Amino acid sequence: MSLFCLVHGAFQGAWSWDLLIPYLEAQGHKTVAMDLPIEDASASLSQFADVVIQALPKTDDDLVLVGHSMAGTVIPLVAEARQVRQLVFLSALIPCPGFSTIDQFSHNLDPDSLRALNYEPKEQSKLAQFNDEPDLFNPVSVGKDFSDEAVLIELFYHDCEPDVMRWALSKGRSQRSMAYIYDVNPLNSLPNVDYKYIVCRDDRIISPAWSRYAARKRLGVDAIELPGGHCPHLSRPAQLASVLTNPT
Repeated sequence: MSLFCLVHGAFQGAWSWDLLIPYLEAQGHKTVAMDLPIEDASASLSQFADVVIQALPKTDDDLVLVGHSMAGTVIPLVAEARQVRQLVFLSALIPCPGFSTIDQFSHNLDPDSLRALNYEPKEQSKLAQFNDEPDLFNPVSVGKDFSDEAVLIELFYHDCEPDVMRWALSKGRSQRSMAYIYDVNPLNSLPNVDYKYIVCRDDRIISPAWSRYAARKRLGVDAIELPGGHCPHLSRPAQLASVLTNPT
């Protein structure tokens, strides 16, 4: 049996795994979830990783790290500190060592947008490797106000049951740390572990085309496809649990 360490994405918290956890534990697995300090504008990716590491029990259990969305930038840092069997990227960003997330998509933005984001582009030669990648973010999400409940429904929770949607909206948190966009990944390379990438075909945040491309290019795996939107742990937890516990 495995210990599933569940690391939430932006605007969410440990609560977001509450529907998934019973399905994992019913199969005899253990789980741990934590709240990242997303309300702290100064919190870095390294601080996020430290919070995850502190939440992990001192155990030799088979450890699987699951990172949703933003947390794809966090779980590789945890894997540098703790021995893990598998990293699972769930509708998630995939970091590129030596670069920030904005480095990866800056070529899709015009100069005015880059200035508005206070971004100083690197030399084009250093970013050329990203030029042929599909757009990282789904265009429908670009420029939207994520503090607006209507936007969260449209982009995060559109395929959730109404009661789950209302519950999720009531639990939402302020996302003030932008480390997942601006922090440079400090690793020399991604950890040498088993990888799994789960893409949702109607994801309105992370582009499914980018997810499929980046899973193959950076992780060397074919993305596993689920129907629905960005938060399958809320919209289809039983199906997600089946994918997570499948050894292939």
